[in-house]
Amino acid sequence: MSNAVTALNGANYQGLATIADQGLTGMITLRGDLASAGIKAAVKSATGLDVPAQRQALMGQGTAALWMSPDELLLLCPYAEVGERLAGIESALKGQHFLAVNVSDARTFLRISGKGAREVLAKLCPVDLSPEGFTPGMFRRTRMAQVPAAFWLDETGTFHLICFRSVADYAFELLKVSAQPGGEVGLYA
Repeated sequence: MSNAVTALNGANYQGLATIADQGLTGMITLRGDLASAGIKAAVKSATGLDVPAQRQALMGQGTAALWMSPDELLLLCPYAEVGERLAGIESALKGQHFLAVNVSDARTFLRISGKGAREVLAKLCPVDLSPEGFTPGMFRRTRMAQVPAAFWLDETGTFHLICFRSVADYAFELLKVSAQPGGEVGLYA
């Protein structure tokens, strides 16, 4: 049994939006030629998903494939299965030029949900988060105040955010301040 814990240890805050630690999540950085048949097959095998298009996030049953850059994906899976899925990727791509690394314990995974979720993030990130400008499945790597972050929107209207574990407390507190009742801007009301 693993003794691993998230940096935020299950933290949760309810304000204009709910900010919550999403718990331990398996994360694999995969770099290579995203158009190659080998990478496509490895991603499908590891997540059940296709390689996402530029600035897109694909979500499956307990998995996700996130476009990070023209030659990089972040693959999500159950934390307990990351080793097995990483081994499968390495086996499938043996002899090809690629990089696959378990980054699960180097990242923090947060959920921003509720009516004020767009506004809470919009206060902190230089991204058009209007309902027309940011739709489900869209993915962005950007800055959230002073730290790098990446996020996407699912079909239920919930945002999922990943940042470095080393700034987890800062990111959580920043989101809490942005979600404080009385701080409504009303931009997306």
